[in-house]
Amino acid sequence: MSDRQPDDEVPETAAQRRARRAQFLRDLMEARELRDRVQPRRARAARMRQQMRMRTFRW
Repeated sequence: MSDRQPDDEVPETAAQRRARRAQFLRDLMEARELRDRVQPRRARAARMRQQMRMRTFRW
């Protein structure tokens, strides 16, 4: 939860937004890698499904 109040909300700069997004994506990748290590069979099945999706996708 944010400790800022809505009325004193300051718009974040583009650089702040990019930094926040980069951190989020790093955390997401870390979580995916952890899940893949913990559940290798499910991870392999997910990779296979993704490959099939990419093979059948029409450009």
